[in-house]
Formats: sequence, C-alpha cells, structure tokens
Amino acid sequence: MPRSVNSVASRARRKKVMKHAKGYFGRRKNVWTIAKNAVDKAMQYSYRDRRAKKRNFRSLWITRINAGARQHGMSYSKFMGQLKANEIGLNRKVLADLAMNHPEAFKAIVEKVK
Repeated sequence: MPRSVNSVASRARRKKVMKHAKGYFGRRKNVWTIAKNAVDKAMQYSYRDRRAKKRNFRSLWITRINAGARQHGMSYSKFMGQLKANEIGLNRKVLADLAMNHPEAFKAIVEKVK
C-alpha cells in the first residue's frame, strides 16, 4: 500500500505560520524553518508580555498617584491607607487618571481623606 501523507493539512499549517511571519526581516519571513522558529519565539514573548503589561501599568499608575499625592503633602502609602480607611472605592487606574488629567478633582479626594 502506498504511503499516505496529509499534504493538505501540512500545507495549511505552514501557510498559517508563514502568515504570522509576514513583515519579518530577511529570511525570517520566507524560509520555513527560520520563520517557524521566529514565530514560536514571538508567541512566547507575546504570552509573557500580556502578563508583564499588567504589572507595568500598575507601577505606572502607582508612580502617578504618588506624584499627585506628594504635591498635596502626602505619601502614596499614607494616601492609599486613608482611602481604604474612609472606604473610598476608587481603583489605581482611575486615581492615576484623575492625578494626571483632573488635578482639581484629585485635590478634592486628597482633602477628603486628610
């Protein structure tokens, strides 16, 4: 019996990888073995960095809240502690936006927790 190879599925798999590699530089975009490695590595990075992005944004928000709180004579930790004590349920993303774009609203929150 002749050997049967599912070339339709193999070709589809290769096409999918080559489509992901479109736009890469040099042989990474058109040589199968190199493109496969490049796409595999890119997928690992994208998986990892979807989680890292959340950490990066949280630290950015904390930095912005700290800068805003210090303008009104409070540290970040004291400000957040007072927010919890006064049961003000604003998250860091909203507080950072207020500190950056609406300083008068942020000042009102700081005055409320002092």
